[in-house]
Amino acid sequence: MFDRIIFGDNQFFGINHMSEDKAQAQAERFKDLKAITDVIDIAYDCGIRAFMLNTHDRVKDICDHFRGNPERYADLVLYPSMPYAHKYANAVAEKGIFGALNEYILAGSSASEIVGMVVKGGMSLFEQDMLKVMQLLVDMEMKIFHGLNVKVVFLQNIVTDLLLGLKAKDAFIGFSSYLKEKYKVEAGFNTMNMPMLVDFLLECGIENPIVCSSINKAGYFMNPNKETYEKALNEKKFRAMAMSILASGAIKPKDAVEYICNQKTIQSIVFGASSRQHIMETKELIERYTH
Repeated sequence: MFDRIIFGDNQFFGINHMSEDKAQAQAERFKDLKAITDVIDIAYDCGIRAFMLNTHDRVKDICDHFRGNPERYADLVLYPSMPYAHKYANAVAEKGIFGALNEYILAGSSASEIVGMVVKGGMSLFEQDMLKVMQLLVDMEMKIFHGLNVKVVFLQNIVTDLLLGLKAKDAFIGFSSYLKEKYKVEAGFNTMNMPMLVDFLLECGIENPIVCSSINKAGYFMNPNKETYEKALNEKKFRAMAMSILASGAIKPKDAVEYICNQKTIQSIVFGASSRQHIMETKELIERYTH
């Protein structure tokens, strides 16, 4: 069973799809780690124990903070989303492919780990083997969360939807099986097209898949449309998580939460907020309308 309420992290990294000004203001506010951990502590003190974290550069510092305060975060549950595509794209642009490999893959690895990575991934440079590259990225990103309670690992939506467009069945099956076999956790998938992805995952033989997508009363970021999402929620067997429930502030919290909670098959709700008032209000609304 998943956590009903999961706290998201977009606000910490200057991501706001409706307003560049708001995004810039958030980036300025959260440039220091303490500003981020203060908001996490507010959510934690409000009773939220589950957090979805993209593998942004700064998430390692957040996880170091969690590991450094084990009693404070004894009940912490994490839902990582990986890979953070912009991180790698920026590193390659700035440092070249070998500089990026050195920074993200070799840094902090022991000699034996590097040998293992080369054995697993070296030949893929010649074979273009997507599954070996995927396993290499998973191993690298999972290092960030070592020693912490990880419940589900999500494939980031840019990668999910690219692989969906390519109809890359082996990649979805490989991601799911690798996480289950090596890390004993389930795979989840973030997407901008939930109905199409659910159908494809079921075609892949992934039973009762975990899919996180934008679901909201305004139909914001719901491709192809809200009605198709509602039909999938009612008719398909999968575990649904809803994000962007407030449509980046376009919907009043009460209306947003009431709509989501009326979709009875949605198991978890992911939301982000920056103030105690908004965190408490959203959490209380979800609890009130969940029945």
